Amino acid sequence: QVQLVESGGGLVQAGGSLRLSCAASGRIFSMNAMGWYRQAPGKQRELVAAITSGGSTNYADSVKGRFSISRDNAKNTVYLQMNSLKPEDTAVYYCNARGTSASYYQPFDSWGQGTQVTVSS
Repeated sequence: QVQLVESGGGLVQAGGSLRLSCAASGRIFSMNAMGWYRQAPGKQRELVAAITSGGSTNYADSVKGRFSISRDNAKNTVYLQMNSLKPEDTAVYYCNARGTSASYYQPFDSWGQGTQVTVSS
């Protein structure tokens, strides 16, 4: 199995910054994409940002210009730099990774446990 370990969540005032990290471990043959999703209470989970193995990125309109996703391929780690945080950014943030496992060369779609981000007004 491919495991994802997240860190960096917490409580911050509006206008502040946080940096989330997600490290993937396990028998990974190749990583196709990694990304961050979030889910606020009573709302549907949504894509925040994603990055492919080739470096292409996608962002939700609500975070463009404020959030930046990056990755360290050697460490199979993805980061989400969150600046100018707003109360509406408050949610549980989940890391996601998709690729091919070295175990029987099967595809994987793994999720982290989630980390709480709370932005106070």
